[in-house]
Amino acid sequence: MTVLDRFQDGEQVLLIDQRGKRHLIFLRKGETFHSDRGWIQHDAIIDQPDGSWVRTSKNTRCLALRPTLAEYVLDMPRGAQVIYPKDLAMLVFWADIFPGARVLEAGMGSGALTLALLRAVGPEGKVITYEQREDFARRALANIQMRMGEVSNLAVRLRPVEEGLAEEQMVDRAVFDLPEPWSLVETFETLMRPWNIEGLSVRPFHRMVAHTGFLTVARRVVPEEGRTQPQVEYPGGH
Repeated sequence: MTVLDRFQDGEQVLLIDQRGKRHLIFLRKGETFHSDRGWIQHDAIIDQPDGSWVRTSKNTRCLALRPTLAEYVLDMPRGAQVIYPKDLAMLVFWADIFPGARVLEAGMGSGALTLALLRAVGPEGKVITYEQREDFARRALANIQMRMGEVSNLAVRLRPVEEGLAEEQMVDRAVFDLPEPWSLVETFETLMRPWNIEGLSVRPFHRMVAHTGFLTVARRVVPEEGRTQPQVEYPGGH
């Protein structure tokens, strides 16, 4: 096991107690995490392997994990409602976001989609995001910095995207938060239903993460002869 496999001072850790309650914290030497199930000294986690078990002062067992991006998105501080991981995965795939792409985003929210886009385009790509609310932008940037540190391939514009794209006329993809997605060409939703497996008993959970948003996919095409307005269509759709 290498040093990088062990928790370091200054990094994030996700604590999950035996009830399933989750806490996203930053490790700092000499500091203490407090909850209703007792406290844990950060020093008891630092230098331990990822996936270690620790106990609180009240003997509650907690699992210490490095949060994945999906886990971070669900537990990070929120200003606006975040886009759920199940929808982020579909957005990145159906929008065909690729390494090196220039992506236009409208509506930064709490930064969940921006994080997913930044990871997908990589250091050679760029994300240009438009957000009208400064408080949302500040929260989103704080969440992005907590996860990724300083990023140089993100441009934030504090104005409505409807006012124009200024110097960012050439982009490969656009991801918008639309008020009426059902009125467009190809719209669907993603449902996620967990399954409970206990020995030979296999059954779906009664509760599930159902509707969290509509996803709309469209492509810009060359106008038909005689039409002056650009068309937005999805191949195979009418």
